[in-house]
Amino acid sequence: MSVSHLIIFLHGIGASGQQLAPLASTWRAQLPSTAFATPDAPYLNGYGGHQWFKVDGMQLDPGRIREAREGFDRKIHEVITQEGFDDRLKEVAFVGVSQGAIVALDGVATGRWGVGALVAFSGLLLPTAVVMQNNRTPVLLVHGADDRTIPSIASTVAAGQLRAAGFPVELEIEPRVGHTISLTGADRAVRFLQEALA
Repeated sequence: MSVSHLIIFLHGIGASGQQLAPLASTWRAQLPSTAFATPDAPYLNGYGGHQWFKVDGMQLDPGRIREAREGFDRKIHEVITQEGFDDRLKEVAFVGVSQGAIVALDGVATGRWGVGALVAFSGLLLPTAVVMQNNRTPVLLVHGADDRTIPSIASTVAAGQLRAAGFPVELEIEPRVGHTISLTGADRAVRFLQEALA
């Protein structure tokens, strides 16, 4: 079977791509002919894991996210080239969690990555201008109502920012869910991707 789509998973801070491999495995049956990539973020953090951008404590500095764009873009270029999707960006989807969701949202909102779909779990979008350059990318934002790391209002605000720029956005705030990917959230995401990448 030929590979028709590529899903790139983007992990959270202090983690690794391997930690999202089980989710990719569970999605294979529902997304046949799809390749899955789970790269490590380009920077190491002090705990032995990887990170997309530096943080000091719980501070989220927008400047750090902007500084990380070059490393993020380089890593995504590497993955897309390795998987043979250089000229097939509309057949690529980003699935990010926490810090991975933040850099994925930034990549799409700034017009740098006009991918075929984006799923962001427990993320946020910088208070920056969202460009309309690639605003056809469908976006699903999933966030736990009980998230104490990044409050769910962050996804509600991001949905408003993206919709104002013309993006098709779906928002799912999950009751009694914290800073994680729940089973229902994962199911919601795979259904969204089946439709967005059809």
